[in-house]
Amino acid sequence: MDEYQEKPVHPHSDRELCAPAIRLYTEAVRTGRIARADLASAPCLIDMALLQPDLRDAAWLHPVPPSAALAHLLQPITQEIHERLRLTVALADSLAPLTSVASEDPNLAITVLEGMPLIHSALDDAMAVAKEEVLTVQPGSTRPPDALRQGLAHAKPAIARGSALRHIYQHSARYSPHLRDYLSQFAPGQLQVRTVEQTIERLIIIDRTVAFLPATRRRDVALEIRHPALVTYLVQVYEVLWAQATPIAEHLPLVSPDTPVTAVQRSIACLLVEGNVDEVVARKMGISVRTCRAHIAKLMQALNASGRTHLGALLVQSGIVETHSPPLPQLDLNNG
Repeated sequence: MDEYQEKPVHPHSDRELCAPAIRLYTEAVRTGRIARADLASAPCLIDMALLQPDLRDAAWLHPVPPSAALAHLLQPITQEIHERLRLTVALADSLAPLTSVASEDPNLAITVLEGMPLIHSALDDAMAVAKEEVLTVQPGSTRPPDALRQGLAHAKPAIARGSALRHIYQHSARYSPHLRDYLSQFAPGQLQVRTVEQTIERLIIIDRTVAFLPATRRRDVALEIRHPALVTYLVQVYEVLWAQATPIAEHLPLVSPDTPVTAVQRSIACLLVEGNVDEVVARKMGISVRTCRAHIAKLMQALNASGRTHLGALLVQSGIVETHSPPLPQLDLNNG
């Protein structure tokens, strides 16, 4: 086990800073970063969110202004101020001496959130004060029941405060029983949902002031964005997707009355002609590889294709896929 994975026993509480931590943090502020391996003697710097990971190199961390860390830690505490007054004073006493060595950033535009507990905590805090509008993009065909329950726990209070909610899913999510159960918990008009063929990564925008998006493919690191220009740009991206999406109450039309090909199958056909292998097509469509291949089989049956090469030609000839270049050299034949 790596040395920084085993936290030594500290003689103080998890809301205080020890002398080694103060020394290391002071050095980190002066140099701009600190090696993760150097924190073996001072895990309280991580516990108190005084350091955040370098997205380009996981072996390094950057110092966070102590005033920002203090604000983040105090937010849930102020809700219980009478019961936790002693803890609030301890936090202020621990962080106040560090403000003299900090390089203040008044905007605090982007915060790196490492680990699901910290990500969930930041989302909980932002949703707890949402009162105008919540916009989300949820890629993929399914969401775990636990995630949907958490989403419901966020949505109901936000709606009660007057927030409007809009969700964008992929077309494949229309067939998820968990999503149907989730939507059934809302009264008509409380929630707007649309679906698209392909979408961007997960995105959550709250009151057009803060946005959350994944920073890694595993989604175990996220960015909390509060820069007004960046949030405005992400809202514009969302509105473009929303305009192109289909309300979930509407049926997805067939591509052509003469060819029983659905909109999902047409998207798969386009991706195949572009040369994408089955695994890539499935990921972009938000479905499993098995489901993707079932759609491909239906395409072959609908067009009476004798094989994958023949299918590529028929997709263009039938007009299902429009292209200005011959598709066959781009079509992957390893899956046929």
